[in-house]
Amino acid sequence: MSANRNQRVWQVVNAIPAGRVATYGQIAQLAGVPGPTGPRQVGYALAALAAGGSVPWQRVINAAGFISARHSPGGSQQRDLLAAEGVAFDLAGRVKLDLHRWQP
Repeated sequence: MSANRNQRVWQVVNAIPAGRVATYGQIAQLAGVPGPTGPRQVGYALAALAAGGSVPWQRVINAAGFISARHSPGGSQQRDLLAAEGVAFDLAGRVKLDLHRWQP
């Protein structure tokens, strides 16, 4: 089941255009990953991506607009990638969701 789940998540994430972001919960809903653990499962699917792949994982953030903490350093890379796409952050480091949230 997780391989199928991963494919659905990656397909939805691939649809997010540059300069836009989506939350883990939003991706879970769109990919049909039900229940209260859906957002966490989206995180697992993104963590399973091969390094250097084409899925724009950096466009998925948490519901508060922050880059989620990771066990390995990646937050600054994610912020740099998003900033290069024109995504704006407030002084607290939060993505301005009113400007950048993807509306499929």
